[in-house]
Amino acid sequence: MSHDHNSPSQARTGIFAASFSELRSTKTIAFCGVMAALAVVLGFVARIQIGNYIRIGFSELPNILVDTMFGPVTGGIFGGALDILKFIAKPTGSYFPGFTLSAILGGLIYGVFLYGKKVTIPRVLAANVLVKGLVNICLNSFWLYLLYNRGVLGMMPARITTNLIMIPVDTAIYYFMLKGVQKAGVTNLVRPARA
Repeated sequence: MSHDHNSPSQARTGIFAASFSELRSTKTIAFCGVMAALAVVLGFVARIQIGNYIRIGFSELPNILVDTMFGPVTGGIFGGALDILKFIAKPTGSYFPGFTLSAILGGLIYGVFLYGKKVTIPRVLAANVLVKGLVNICLNSFWLYLLYNRGVLGMMPARITTNLIMIPVDTAIYYFMLKGVQKAGVTNLVRPARA
């Protein structure tokens, strides 16, 4: 792999521009549509509960795949649109746009860490830690406080425990899923590999 001499800010700008350009491809849009349908189905049927804190769900896997293949811009848009679609398919309470913002931010983070890069455990782990810490623990707890006017401190221990337990679990699932998809050549079916 060649190394260029762009600054980190130029590299980030390049990632966002490249991700935005992915939206011009009809294959990208079609693939995202299939992944959205798969995510909705997985949300209904694929969930494993282990004890009080471990709930392994597979509806996030299509999100991670889109974020990795098409980057932060496409991933963020996909995450936000999918959050709304999941709510329409299976409403739980009133719709709240804060959670859509969280879904967009999650897509942006995974896209920045994984798009156009070699999939490694440290990269997947770093993205997971950031999403679980910033989005799940901080931002989503704030949305719950706004929605239900419950004390944030009271719910934080359980939320922190759950997310800390799920970091290594989700990291392993995402890593092996992405490596499996890569090995199967799925990315090359949607678009040719970059030089």
